[in-house]
Amino acid sequence: MSNSRVSVLILTTNDCPGMRVIRVLGPVYGTSVRSRNIVGNFMGGIRAVFGGKQSGYLKMIAQTRDETLAQLADHAQSLGTNAVLAMRFDSGEFDAGQGQAMNEVMAYGTAVVVEGL
Repeated sequence: MSNSRVSVLILTTNDCPGMRVIRVLGPVYGTSVRSRNIVGNFMGGIRAVFGGKQSGYLKMIAQTRDETLAQLADHAQSLGTNAVLAMRFDSGEFDAGQGQAMNEVMAYGTAVVVEGL
């Protein structure tokens, strides 16, 4: 995971209470795409038939989300910002062929410079 996540404040709110936005630099993004191997997909399919927790998929999604947030922070930091406001996630899944499902997670928000950090 990137060290930049520590120095860039990422908030889902539209403002930063107790701090003042002094500059807005615009949108920033982070995107990650992952897939499970064929054995993981097969085992997940079997588990789905019987129901229950899909721990392999949960782990994959958590890793994808963390990687996406690190990329978002890196993008924001490369612009010289110290915060991202109104961060949101978007995710989806698509078939890459041959039964291989891909999971995509995107994080986006507004890069800003705040005073008071």
